[in-house]
Amino acid sequence: MSAPERARKPGSARKSKRLWVRTVTTVSTFPPEGLFTKDAHTIARALASRRVSPKGPTSGLRMLLFFINRAGHGLTRLRRAELEKAKRLLQEKVARRQKAG
Repeated sequence: MSAPERARKPGSARKSKRLWVRTVTTVSTFPPEGLFTKDAHTIARALASRRVSPKGPTSGLRMLLFFINRAGHGLTRLRRAELEKAKRLLQEKVARRQKAG
């Protein structure tokens, strides 16, 4: 082990210039343009639809979480609250589906 490696604190990794999110692509799910700027009920309904999430509302919930986590620092308090409300609505829908099925 070289001296610079020992001097670095454990868990402090170098920041990568390349963002992993840029390599994430999908061909099966495309939320409509501007969907995440609408109200919570519209977002939840659209993300739970078969057209946007062919594998069901769980897939839509993952898309919403991905968006919240990636845009989190740039969201206004009101926008983040609306997205969190949509998340709760989708979670309830997923729970109902699992309970019924």
